[in-house]
Amino acid sequence: MFIAIARPAVEPQGPDAVAVPGSPAIPVLTPRALHARLLDNAAARRRRGLERRRSHRTEDAAYWLTAAPMAVRKACELRDRAALAPLP
Repeated sequence: MFIAIARPAVEPQGPDAVAVPGSPAIPVLTPRALHARLLDNAAARRRRGLERRRSHRTEDAAYWLTAAPMAVRKACELRDRAALAPLP
């Protein structure tokens, strides 16, 4: 049996190696924009956890409330690594 290994017709380019052809490119974020996105993500996780708690879904609430500090920790590490201006 003969098997030919062919290259795909569309080669991904840029930072998103798994992009579907025709989908919009993922922009490269500045450290400050990434920091803001991580903090926004942490706030969304916290809101989601509180919403789940009000709905009496304790297992989901515990997951989201545990995940929120992880996003804050990532933002703090980014702030230290990227040498952003100190917060007032």
